[in-house]
Amino acid sequence: MRIVIQRVTQASVVIENKVKGEIGLGLLLLAGFCGDDTEEDLKWMAGKVAQLRIFGDAEGKMNLSVQDVQGDLLVISQFTLYASTKKGNRPSYINAAPPTLAVPLYERFVTLLEATLGKKVQTGEFGADMKVSLLNDGPVTIVIDTKNKE
Repeated sequence: MRIVIQRVTQASVVIENKVKGEIGLGLLLLAGFCGDDTEEDLKWMAGKVAQLRIFGDAEGKMNLSVQDVQGDLLVISQFTLYASTKKGNRPSYINAAPPTLAVPLYERFVTLLEATLGKKVQTGEFGADMKVSLLNDGPVTIVIDTKNKE
């Protein structure tokens, strides 16, 4: 599992001219899944996201988590995070999990985040053509891959 985390002051996702998910202060997560992702990977990532200290404290140091600032999450599925550009100019997505595997992983990840944070998590729609808007705060953008957790 691979995610791109962006600290935001606002973010939204629009599908067919309708807002599907919208948050204020919080984190926008772009989440990609591969075929060998496990429940352990999902749990580890949910815990990491909830506890990652990337919000400013009273002294302006990144020392607070999304939980600490009572921020929200917007999670967007993004298979292109597993793009391979080694050969040619057209990316290959062979390492991305197919929808039959990725959809349950995505849904379970959202459920784990909701349980960890104790609140609803906003989402996009798996496989839809989505328009994502955000105001990146900082900017702070971090990539985390479960294959690099040890």
